[in-house]
Amino acid sequence: MFRTKSIEQSMRDTDEPGRRLRKNLSAFDLTVFGVGVIIGTGIFVLTGQQAARNAGPAIVLSFALAGVVCALAALCYAEFASTVPVAGSAYTFSYATLGQFIAWIIGWDLCLELALGAAVVSRGWSAYLQELFDLPAWLAGDRARPDFGAAFIVAVLTLVTVLGAKLSGRVTGVLVAVKVAVVLFVIGLGLFFVKAANYTPFIPEAVPAPKESGGTAPLLQVLAGITPQHFGWFGIVAAASIVFFAYIGFDVVATTAEETRRPQRDVPLGIIGSLVICAVLYMATSFVVTGMVPYPDLDTAAPLARAFDVVGQGWAADLISLGAVCGITSVILVLLLGQSRVSFAMARDGLLPPVLARVHPRFGTPWVMSTITGVAVVLLAAFVPLSELSELTSIGTLFAFVVVSLGVIVLRRTRPDLPRAFRMPLVPWLPLVSVLASLWLMLNLPVVTWARFLIWMVLGLVLYFVYGIRRATVDASRSDTPSAPAPRS
Repeated sequence: MFRTKSIEQSMRDTDEPGRRLRKNLSAFDLTVFGVGVIIGTGIFVLTGQQAARNAGPAIVLSFALAGVVCALAALCYAEFASTVPVAGSAYTFSYATLGQFIAWIIGWDLCLELALGAAVVSRGWSAYLQELFDLPAWLAGDRARPDFGAAFIVAVLTLVTVLGAKLSGRVTGVLVAVKVAVVLFVIGLGLFFVKAANYTPFIPEAVPAPKESGGTAPLLQVLAGITPQHFGWFGIVAAASIVFFAYIGFDVVATTAEETRRPQRDVPLGIIGSLVICAVLYMATSFVVTGMVPYPDLDTAAPLARAFDVVGQGWAADLISLGAVCGITSVILVLLLGQSRVSFAMARDGLLPPVLARVHPRFGTPWVMSTITGVAVVLLAAFVPLSELSELTSIGTLFAFVVVSLGVIVLRRTRPDLPRAFRMPLVPWLPLVSVLASLWLMLNLPVVTWARFLIWMVLGLVLYFVYGIRRATVDASRSDTPSAPAPRS
């Protein structure tokens, strides 16, 4: 259970015939992937809602605070991905540092985060499409059962992932260009309608928030009896714990490390570059929108469109909806790509059936795992109402952040000899801050989310002890020691 898989063995596995992924991604491709999965419904929805409910114009500070928390985790991912450029992201990193059992837990956790996230986002895509083109309610949107729109987009994007990571990068690049252009349009046009009076007070006076009851109450409130607040400094932190989830996705970049031509350089650039770009766009958008209209008017499912309606520019609403459709499409594509790579790495290690680790002889992609992932997400998106399950993607991501941050500390102590193209500064202190910040945000999630997360983990443990622990292919004679001394960095 607690054997680690050496870095050297992980690297050897990437050269196995029939399981070798094609290396054709660049730093630009990875940055596009990162921006593609990060900028989605968050910038089109959370910006206005959290300004109205928790932070006021200081929502800019909430995005900055959430960005700092993500940056700490991003630095940890960057060190790991440049040191262990192998498919699997947090799963592979955990196997190298904390052992097989923890790696399985993280891999199972990432399956929840990525596959469920793709299903949730595809239903959002369908709803935007239905509104944009006024499609029949039975065909697409929240009330469609089955949701043909969501199933269609997942099926198309699954085919794209099978045809190759480079093609996925090109499709994502086009979609990212469209949605970034729309975001820049919102910022540029909105600046002409900003009124300084709307920024006063910048931090509204704090008011007690009604306590939630039952499963919807945050775990922190249940455990500590803390009375939540709207606005003020506590409101800024509360908003940060929610808008944090608008940054989810940069970790998916690490899942493509094995398909990158120069992973030691390009993966850190892709992770950190995409996060910085998105943080700047988020802060600029929130600043402009709260300056256009009074923040209480932004509590709507489409706050950006609402802001332009209020200032008499309703023609911009359709353009914003088009940007949302493009933005969400790229999110689905990158989540499907990341999910198939994590499961592929687990199958290559024997923790899942080896047939799932087959690579297409022509396209160089894990086509079996990509197809199975696509079918599962199509079924979820078409038939299951997933609005109440969306927060599961967040708790899964934060849990992965905790493990990766701890893994950086462990690997620095157990393998100081490994060459590291990128090094996390101030180890162990910054990784520990990352752990504490992630745990704090997890405690702010509802009790029911924790309950569902634990149920999923129990199912994973049953599968591990029934199948995975008996079939794992780690070579016990060399799993804990390197095959040859590595040069000291």
